[in-house]
Amino acid sequence: MPRNPTWTRDELILALELYLRHRDRIPDSDDAEIVELSKALNSLFGEQAKDATLFRNPNGVYMKLANFRAVDPLHTSQGKRGLSRGGHGVTEVWEEFSTRHDELKLIASAIRAAAADQASTVAGGEEEGAEAQEGRLLTRMHRVRERNRELVRRKRAAVLRETGRLACEACGFDFNDTYGEHGRGFIEVHHLLPLHALTPGTRTRMQDLAVLCANCHRMVHAKTKWLTLPEMKELLAGRTRTSTREMHPA
Repeated sequence: MPRNPTWTRDELILALELYLRHRDRIPDSDDAEIVELSKALNSLFGEQAKDATLFRNPNGVYMKLANFRAVDPLHTSQGKRGLSRGGHGVTEVWEEFSTRHDELKLIASAIRAAAADQASTVAGGEEEGAEAQEGRLLTRMHRVRERNRELVRRKRAAVLRETGRLACEACGFDFNDTYGEHGRGFIEVHHLLPLHALTPGTRTRMQDLAVLCANCHRMVHAKTKWLTLPEMKELLAGRTRTSTREMHPA
């Protein structure tokens, strides 16, 4: 019998959100909420399944909630055991979101909304950078919006009007200064808002965007925990201070 694929981060986030709502006593496999989540997972992610009748069925969803029990200290501290062998993803998602209930609810809601939005589920070729903490669907939505030509054009025009140049907001690099006419007008655009705020239909404001050079943009997205613009600036400032001390030791 073919095995179902490993649970994705998106699916685990949805399962954890349900688990935390019933932390004292998880519902049985025939409970309406378990059945509803099973149907949702099949609707959102069922294209991965080799056998759609088995993919994330209610019993499998119940077992995944039991996997979270195995890493929940409120459960294990009482000498109780959950269902082990839930995979590395269970522990990882638990550590990231188990104490961030309100944010987890927002992310779970945004994942459902993103899956219903056709544009967010279209992968534009090979993805660049790491999948964000919030999961694959919101990562794709973020990248689709960053590639929106009209939005990019408007942001570049706004920055030019305000500053007279297109310099990276993290490191100050200006393609025109370095490459002359060949680099005139070139800069990448990055969404500053948390991914769960980029729900379908939300209007993007110019202040929600930043212009970044290609290097800084890649580094923002390089690891699962994407850097904020202040974090990127601090990282660069720290590297500059280190280089200065190395060049001019006391």
